[in-house]
Amino acid sequence: MKKIIQFIVLTFICSILISTTTYAEDKIKIGLIVPLSGEHKQVGESILNSVRLAINKIDNSRIQIIPKDTKSNPEQTLKVSKELYQSGIKIILGPVFNKNLKYLDELNEVFFISFTNKILNNPNNVIAAGINAVSQIKTISKFQELSNLERSIFLIPNSNFKNEIEEAILSTKINLKETFIYDTDPTLLTSQIEKLTRYHQRKQRLEDEIKRIKNSELTNKEKIITNLEKKDTMGGINFDSVIIADFDESLKSVTTSLLYTDVSSKRIHYICLNQWFDKSLLKEKSLQPIYFPSVNKENYEEYLNEYLNLFEEYPNQISFLSYDLVGLVYFLLFQNDFVIDEKIFYKKNRFKGKIGIFEINKNKISYLLNFYSAENGKFKKIF
Repeated sequence: MKKIIQFIVLTFICSILISTTTYAEDKIKIGLIVPLSGEHKQVGESILNSVRLAINKIDNSRIQIIPKDTKSNPEQTLKVSKELYQSGIKIILGPVFNKNLKYLDELNEVFFISFTNKILNNPNNVIAAGINAVSQIKTISKFQELSNLERSIFLIPNSNFKNEIEEAILSTKINLKETFIYDTDPTLLTSQIEKLTRYHQRKQRLEDEIKRIKNSELTNKEKIITNLEKKDTMGGINFDSVIIADFDESLKSVTTSLLYTDVSSKRIHYICLNQWFDKSLLKEKSLQPIYFPSVNKENYEEYLNEYLNLFEEYPNQISFLSYDLVGLVYFLLFQNDFVIDEKIFYKKNRFKGKIGIFEINKNKISYLLNFYSAENGKFKKIF
């Protein structure tokens, strides 16, 4: 009888060891769908390199990335996603572009962590992981409080990103004096900014004042007139800051129009969205200081240098996001005992990556961002 008991115990222990070994050797496969051919090939390759870099940092042989080429095409995106799903994969990083989300609701058992920063009208199984407008506007709102800004005007281009901005304004309840939609056509923009800033009224007020002084009997009127003629306009501005939802040359077109109407960054605060530390801003002395929310600058530069040393080229900005998303997925899997179910992205959680702090809740990702200014030829951290 004793020998039978010993045999049963030994058999039980062996079965546990075999099961444990099998579990430890099970591969955790994560799909990656990016453009690896065609017009956006470089974007996809940069993301793939970054993902491999992140996997090396995690240093867990169980994690395996399976890349597929979307060719930046919605039909191809669905096709390769089905292939990944049929091989047992239920978490997929990608796609990159919002247009490629079109058919992904057909795979409702798969979680897609897309690199898009658009959060409106996405399929229920898509988690937009880009640095969205909500995260950025929350950070701007914090800066408003710190700087006692109470009369901000939000300038929104009439573009395909307009609805995202408007929805983010509503959801964050940012304190605004008003919102203003402007035309992206530069030939129309200046006249719209003139109207917003009451430029012609302020210019007329200056001309009237010069005329009044000339007709006066003041003994020092020549000196007063000389000083007035140095001005472009006369009278106050009824807002203390502008928040410009634009980038690159379009952003500079807006600030140029503001400068033309005598509304400089010395008189009000210029604030914009994440500029990824665009160095061309440092050359534009006339628009400085200009403020913006962004990722952690030190971590971003460290990542750029590491990537450059390994691959002998600079990565694109999305690849920085992909680096963190690999770590995020691994963290959430670990928190969920490596079980992939509906709870994994639904439970409230936080993850500290290189970008900053990720907040995960109810299948949504938001970010706690830093805030910077471009002034005196350098980027300065505000918080």
